[in-house]
Amino acid sequence: MRIQSKKMQQVLSDVLRKYGFSDVDAEQSAALFVQNSVDGVYSHGYIRFPRVISYLEKGYIKPEAKPSVEGSFGSIERWNGNLGMGNLIAKQAMDRAIDLARENGMGCVAIRNTNHWMRGGTFGWQAAEAGFIGLCFTNTQPNMPAWGASDRRIGNNPFVLAIPRKSGEHVVVDCAMAQYSYGKIEEAKLSGRQLPYPGGFDKYGNLTSDPVAIEKTWRVLPIGYWKGSSLSIAFDLIAAILSGGNSVSAVGQLGGDEYAVSQVVIAIDPNRLGTEDEANMIIDRALADLSDSHPVDEGSQVMYPGQRTYATRRENMEQGIPVNEDVWHSILSFLED
Repeated sequence: MRIQSKKMQQVLSDVLRKYGFSDVDAEQSAALFVQNSVDGVYSHGYIRFPRVISYLEKGYIKPEAKPSVEGSFGSIERWNGNLGMGNLIAKQAMDRAIDLARENGMGCVAIRNTNHWMRGGTFGWQAAEAGFIGLCFTNTQPNMPAWGASDRRIGNNPFVLAIPRKSGEHVVVDCAMAQYSYGKIEEAKLSGRQLPYPGGFDKYGNLTSDPVAIEKTWRVLPIGYWKGSSLSIAFDLIAAILSGGNSVSAVGQLGGDEYAVSQVVIAIDPNRLGTEDEANMIIDRALADLSDSHPVDEGSQVMYPGQRTYATRRENMEQGIPVNEDVWHSILSFLED
């Protein structure tokens, strides 16, 4: 089953309006969900939408809330998200970081008391489309064991790096500190398939590719084992310090759901110390060399981060976004009286 992006946009924005969002905020937030879905990140697009509605119903997300600036120094600002819609706040924060970077060469906005931003890569793409290098990271609820532990005390704390290209075919890395985000695990479960590589532990403590077994234990695998665990801790501390907000530990004490998290978005002007042509020459040479790699599997292609997105985007815009029928019907049910 496929749904055209315009239809999805209409349905999601109608639902958000029903739950108290202004017309402008409903349209913008829905557009971000649709963009993620068009790009093939369904786990943080339409699939995540019903959970967002449940958070609205619980009062974790305030539809009328707007972020407020609590402090600034030079090219750095500290915001309070006031429990507003996470994807809207992150977009607004990156807009501001870009403005600061235009003025100063670099801009940083740290946000406390905000909500899940859905796909963090969205805001890396946003920076790259504006011609800026983007760096973004967030903390989460405690949903991953530290290396050597069996209980969850750290987060899978996604990290984004985006490098703009004059061609528009930007390089974008978007990764959680777990081998797979919980959204990707849920997507695999809904599709009835195994993960391509082991992503966590089953109830016996064995590594497994079974998304159902991993969801039961909540023991996801840090990327790079102890290295991913260390990066998770560092990103968490930096986000909490810069924003003055909750650490993963503090989020975990809020009652079990993920809200009031801390995030950082950074934009850097890559042309302040050189030229756009110089930057693109560096990128193009490096990526050309990468594309000459000898693939392990005959007939396959070694791609740079973000490259696959363009083909998925074209296909989903032309043919419609593939959706899980149960999830889509649950979204439509929100419009029923």
